[in-house]
Amino acid sequence: MKFAWIDVRSVSAEQREAVVDAAIHARVDGIVSNDPALLATLPATVKRILAGAEVPADQGLDDLIVLRDVAGHDGLAELRARHQSGEKQIAGRVNVVDDPTLTLACETAIALPYTLVEFKDPTKIPLEIVIAAADRSPGQLVCRAADLEEAKVIIDVLEKGSEGVLIAPRTADDVFELVEALRVKTPDLDLTTLTVDRIEHLGLGDRVCIDTTSHFEKDEGMLIGSYAHGFVLCVSETHPLPYMPTRPFRINAGALHSYAFGQDNRTNYLSELKAGSAVLAVGADGRTRRITVGRIKLESRPLLSIHATSPEGVEVNLIVQDDWHVRVLGPGAAVLNVTELKKGDQVLGHVATDKRHVGWPVGEFCVEK
Repeated sequence: MKFAWIDVRSVSAEQREAVVDAAIHARVDGIVSNDPALLATLPATVKRILAGAEVPADQGLDDLIVLRDVAGHDGLAELRARHQSGEKQIAGRVNVVDDPTLTLACETAIALPYTLVEFKDPTKIPLEIVIAAADRSPGQLVCRAADLEEAKVIIDVLEKGSEGVLIAPRTADDVFELVEALRVKTPDLDLTTLTVDRIEHLGLGDRVCIDTTSHFEKDEGMLIGSYAHGFVLCVSETHPLPYMPTRPFRINAGALHSYAFGQDNRTNYLSELKAGSAVLAVGADGRTRRITVGRIKLESRPLLSIHATSPEGVEVNLIVQDDWHVRVLGPGAAVLNVTELKKGDQVLGHVATDKRHVGWPVGEFCVEK
């Protein structure tokens, strides 16, 4: 899991107490300060990181992490020796401004328990290099962000491993927004086997293709349905077709009115999605991940209605383009052409118990049919 360090050194005096309280409440990983007395008040649930000050001998801060600037390779050698001699709570800070300091950052990330990196230039390529260098190291890498916007970019760069981001927030709201942005892992979903009841040809209507900024796996797609309580797993166009190249970023999703099942148990109408919208990729084993819409293609095409039922008797409907090349996933990630489906065939889907209002689950009476 990714984590946050909050630097309170530059937070205004009138905001500092609220920021510290927010950091504790939001369960951030660590708080950075140059005030040992402030760090001494923090609970054991948060790491205490001292920067720019000497370690006090009389405050019982045995678990203090001391953040020190890495002064070249000699400075790193000194910190490495201290760590190897038993000093566990060592963090090194490296300001990356050129290739030699980038190399120093990589070596520090391998050698020390914690490494804070700062970058002069806005490119994130150096960060990717440090991440790769430290991939097999047990140490934790933290990158300083100038603001929340940059922090969100860094979070996406730090896709792999247990890595962190540090910001100096202006207010307590910044702390909560950062912690929310760090919750990027999406939970697995329980998929079920739906049995096809009947197929209907509906004639012309509007259907939506969702072109994303990600490459789908062969067993991935999106959950689409006419009702908020039931969805069918529509497969991506990663599988070869005889008359066109594959589109591994695309889902031929369904009719304009349909729901797409997304993050946080929320749905969106396909008509609402646009470039930049967040959607949910779903694997045949129920794994999920957040991806981004790059483009929506709305076109008039003949439509096909698929009626199916869950083992519990929940009726599910999906309306898609009436064409052989449109596909859904079946048990075992079998790729099924929608025009070849017939009564008794099985497809993968998801059944939700919640009713919906503007996409959010609500506990009210609602009938869809």
